[in-house]
Amino acid sequence: MSPPQNEMNRPLAALLVPDLLELLEEAPESIGPQTEEMHPADLADVAEALPEAQVRAFLAALPKERAAEVLEYLDEELRTQVLEELSAREAASIVAEMDPDERADALDDLDEETADEILSELTPDDKAETERLLQYDPYTAGGLMTTEFVSVDETLTVEEALRAVRAVARVGRREAMYTIYTTDANGRLRGVLSLRELLASPEGARLSELAWTDVVSVPPEMLQEEVSQITSNYDLVALPVVDRDKHLLGVVTVDDVIDVIQEEQTEDAQKFGGMEALEDPYMQIGLWQNVRKRGGWLAVLAVSEMLTASVMARYEGEIGRVLLLSQFIPLVMSSGGNSGSQATSLIIRAMALGEVRIGDWWRVVLREIPAGLILGILLGSLAFVRILIWHALGMYDYGPHSFMIALTVGLALVGIVTIGSITGSMLPFLLKRLGFDPASASAPFVATLVDVSGISIYFGIAYLLLRGTLL
Repeated sequence: MSPPQNEMNRPLAALLVPDLLELLEEAPESIGPQTEEMHPADLADVAEALPEAQVRAFLAALPKERAAEVLEYLDEELRTQVLEELSAREAASIVAEMDPDERADALDDLDEETADEILSELTPDDKAETERLLQYDPYTAGGLMTTEFVSVDETLTVEEALRAVRAVARVGRREAMYTIYTTDANGRLRGVLSLRELLASPEGARLSELAWTDVVSVPPEMLQEEVSQITSNYDLVALPVVDRDKHLLGVVTVDDVIDVIQEEQTEDAQKFGGMEALEDPYMQIGLWQNVRKRGGWLAVLAVSEMLTASVMARYEGEIGRVLLLSQFIPLVMSSGGNSGSQATSLIIRAMALGEVRIGDWWRVVLREIPAGLILGILLGSLAFVRILIWHALGMYDYGPHSFMIALTVGLALVGIVTIGSITGSMLPFLLKRLGFDPASASAPFVATLVDVSGISIYFGIAYLLLRGTLL
């Protein structure tokens, strides 16, 4: 089986594959020592560049802890495939070395029977910890959090806290090692301080005197989009997750937040392009999945464009009498659609960043009306001047009523661009109110919506200005 196509985008992995294949055949025991200086992410790239049949052997050649680190960076589909091919005991020996949140994510991607078999091979503590994480929706704070954090009793002195932190560090790695949380005797979150602050604190001081008590925390059911927003707003490297009684359940680390942001931006970009979001990378989706994700929206947009055709049919007589008007239909329609798409993208982005909420719709309207008018006047003026110059220079004969034609096109652009800005800015609010993702207000959809109103405005103005002359 040939390596995946994404091998081409990983030159280091592609260079190492021939040597690794040779080592797997002749001396697999040497792979671990020879790759110990490589980052797990690079090793994951190597694994993804190998023929699928060799990935399992490659991971088996690595120390268990090293294989677990590689598995955390591995493509989800390939990771699932590898775990399904391993025996329950073999899989458990690797996932037991993974971070608790990564372990839960890996098992959540498996079918229930396989996941249960692997869970049964874990130690009671690891099993209980993993099952606790699996109960949360993967797209919430509970689904993102890790239980590997450092917390100490608030009554400890600096020296006692440092000894406790050292003891935790010696046991094994911790994702959130640089942030120290203080708790009371019942495990309730009381304060937070950085490892640097702890190291720099005077000897003999109590943590209750040193820790920041105004701790930003979130409940486990909070959606991941809100988690990423809070992390960004407060510039946090770790965000504690607490229950209703403020018991510390876990922390969401910044690396997971970055993954969420990337995932959400990718999904929004795809939706805004007029298609369903893809669950897998583009190069990994099949033909029919590609068609299915794009075909639905294209069909909806095609039906919507038929409304435009119906409106144009309504003005068939006017178009027939003044063919000059038809020249500017593409200009009118595209200008309105472009204006609407700009406004939509601005509002969707503002919503994603928390700058605009659904109750701010009227403020947005008050901003978009003057903005749309100014932009419309700008484009309308350009079209007005262009028509008159073209006529004056003899580049095109618009007839004795060239001024009125120019005025018609100019005024139509003012109206269409203004309407486009208002429509494009309000559509995300409407979708959010109806319970849909605002990103579903795709650029093609907005353009189609504006086309219908644009044609009506254009020929309505033409009828008013040219009646009795050309019409």
